[in-house]
Amino acid sequence: MKLNLSEFREIIFNLVKLSLPIFGGNISQVLVSFADTAVAGHYSTVALGAISVASAIVMTVTIGAIGLILSISPTIANFRGQNIPSKKYFKLTLLFSVIVSIPFFLILELFLYNIDLIKLSPELVEPVKQYIALCAWTIFPTAIFVALKEFLQAWEKVIFANILMIFMVVLNVILNIILTFGFNFSFINIPSLGVIGLSLATLISKTLAGVFMLIYCIPLFSTAFKSSKKYLKELIRVGAPISLAMFFEFLGFNLTGVIIGKFSALFAAVHNIILCIANFTFMIVLSVSSAASIKIGFYNGRCDKENIIKYSLCEIFLTILICLSAFVLLSFCSENIISIFSSDIEVINLSKKILTIAMCFLFFDGLQGACVGILKGLKDTKIIMFTMLFVYLFVAIPLGCYLAYFKNLVLEGFWIGLALALFLAALITSIRVVLNIKKMN
Repeated sequence: MKLNLSEFREIIFNLVKLSLPIFGGNISQVLVSFADTAVAGHYSTVALGAISVASAIVMTVTIGAIGLILSISPTIANFRGQNIPSKKYFKLTLLFSVIVSIPFFLILELFLYNIDLIKLSPELVEPVKQYIALCAWTIFPTAIFVALKEFLQAWEKVIFANILMIFMVVLNVILNIILTFGFNFSFINIPSLGVIGLSLATLISKTLAGVFMLIYCIPLFSTAFKSSKKYLKELIRVGAPISLAMFFEFLGFNLTGVIIGKFSALFAAVHNIILCIANFTFMIVLSVSSAASIKIGFYNGRCDKENIIKYSLCEIFLTILICLSAFVLLSFCSENIISIFSSDIEVINLSKKILTIAMCFLFFDGLQGACVGILKGLKDTKIIMFTMLFVYLFVAIPLGCYLAYFKNLVLEGFWIGLALALFLAALITSIRVVLNIKKMN
């Protein structure tokens, strides 16, 4: 198999063309977290620490539902490759997203009523409860939005959903500022709500995103409801490992955030800032990964090994280029970027120190993200689940705890653990991709 310059350019163009709108939607999710973090940081360090812990809990649980739903686009893309009619599964897809949300919502409610068991720093307990109480309800509109977005994405219709998310980010920022700090103009008098304002802004913006997606998809409601055991089995077979993999990944990151929150609000705030910066870079990689999984899923349905290999190589090249660009940017502009989130000198100095370790982590995270996109397209997702279980629960967290509690390296220790975990994840998934391609007929 040869990949000439003309084919290379065409494939890179196809990946970029498909991934750019996806990036708009992905980055908007991060920008919601950015907005919460930046506003909370300028409101108070305690609020910033509380948001770090509370959003860690909410996202860890929510990602379980989202992981199941993310099986929609590779499954439909494979059906398309096999020329199986798929639009008839629209209503079943919508119903699937709502049913999936219910148990995860109940888990969040269980967390809310047992939050004292985590034994957080005393000043964080009440604001963490306030944030979770409202944001638990965002799981329903979030699941609906992601499901409809995935369904459209499988048909390479990615523009509306992602433009909508960008609009919702702008709305979220405005609501964050107004509801957190208060607003007083003429006859309008909105009091400062602090952390409650942050959670209320998130709930409103995510609910509207789900509603507008439903309105946009009205033409698809004319299709008859088609129940399909094969479709549901594929969603669960492909989605369950993705869900568990993402759960273990978020659990690794966010359990780290919760443990750090037990040391001090300062450490929790810095961890949240570094995580926001890392997430921003990873969302670019994830967009390319999602685009590649759709293309590879389509060619996998057609058993086209040559195009699978070509798209895999080009995706990895593009990912490495993105990671190197991020490394250069963060090397020269770290203080300017960190100051977006906080003006506290102590927070800025400590964040700069941790960012050096985080930049190594970003490269490994990007490479494993690229390999995960390929494996999703090939519908080989079990290895992703076992990899994330191993690297986060048996490497990242134990090593981080050891360095924090026994070597007095709290933030440095946990981020060293995360970097090593992602290195192992990149190694394992890379080997799996190679083995998958070798065994193709």
